[in-house]
Amino acid sequence: MADLFSSLRTAASGMEAQSARLRHVSENIANADTPGYRRKLISFREAVESGGVEPGKIRLDQTELQRIYDPGNPLADETGHYDGSNVDLVIEIADAREAQRSYEANLKMFDQARQMTQSLFDLLRR
Repeated sequence: MADLFSSLRTAASGMEAQSARLRHVSENIANADTPGYRRKLISFREAVESGGVEPGKIRLDQTELQRIYDPGNPLADETGHYDGSNVDLVIEIADAREAQRSYEANLKMFDQARQMTQSLFDLLRR
């Protein structure tokens, strides 16, 4: 019985972690045109107490910011350039799709564990 509840906790922690990942991907996409914006990266680590996963620290992507030439922009320097963002929409969409699929896999695992628990309770009631 404890294994069933453990699998429910593990699946729930996976869904929570992928939800956090989707939230950061959404922020990255929303700020793709914000000058000076650095892409946020999130990693996961094992949750020692529950055996699941939890979001780790949020890091900023240190790749070079895109230099944009626009002499009329108030942010432009004497050469007419300013720093754009380092968000690549193709990568963000791929990350969002991967997070969505991982979320769905955890949801299916959660549902299977819930169904098994329900079946066990049904058997015990007889």
